[in-house]
Amino acid sequence: MSSWDRREDEVRELLDAQPQPVVPWDLAARAAVRGQRAMRRRRAVHLAVWAVLLAALITFTVWAALTEPWAASPRTTTPPLEGW
Repeated sequence: MSSWDRREDEVRELLDAQPQPVVPWDLAARAAVRGQRAMRRRRAVHLAVWAVLLAALITFTVWAALTEPWAASPRTTTPPLEGW
């Protein structure tokens, strides 16, 4: 007998020796409500994340279209005039 089987047998003996607790009659319903609440919260968080990402993408696109960061900026200084 391996140590795993021996441990499993010991656990089974401990569980059989103790009286089993009474399960509340509405446990399944409460678990279902809690699970639905968790799923709604998770769905809301995912929707919020996607909305923020979409808003960031739109904002970046509008900014890039207005400022054209890829274009060369105009010169702000002129070279000195020499040799006149």
